[in-house]
Amino acid sequence: MKTTLNTSDKVAVPVIIALSIAVPVIVLVLMLLPERYNIFGAEAITFPLFHGILNFLTAVLLIIGYFFMSVQKYIQHRNTMIAAFGLSVIFLVSYVLSKISNEPVPYGGEGMFRYVYFFILITHIVLSGIIVPLVLFTMYRGLKGEYEKHAKIARWTFPIWLYVAVTGVLVFLFMMPYY
Repeated sequence: MKTTLNTSDKVAVPVIIALSIAVPVIVLVLMLLPERYNIFGAEAITFPLFHGILNFLTAVLLIIGYFFMSVQKYIQHRNTMIAAFGLSVIFLVSYVLSKISNEPVPYGGEGMFRYVYFFILITHIVLSGIIVPLVLFTMYRGLKGEYEKHAKIARWTFPIWLYVAVTGVLVFLFMMPYY
């Protein structure tokens, strides 16, 4: 069976793919900046605290959105997931600004905490790159009313997005003493 892209897919799919490549590349480039420009004069903890709060709220919204979907409250599910997406976009913009503004802070923990921290951090970073296209495609399919495709991809998106949000909070908690 041959599948063809409809008109909106011919625009949306390349845009989603481009964003999915551009976002991690931009973050990587900004992390490697030789010089920082503290645009807002923010203290080192300001951005990470804000990011921790955004990740926490995103995780809460994801769980609420899942609940609404499970009880077939689809309008509330849609609105909650759009809010979670909005918080993620705010996080991404703020994260980019933080990479421009502040030097990276090394983790100072030792022993078993160090291994746990780096496991959480590495899985968080890898899945953060993977979640961008998953969220974008899931949102696109849901908002287009392609609920079967939406549900199929959401089965993967939800647990990965929730993991990224929760581990974002954990990374902040691990790093908090070093800011």
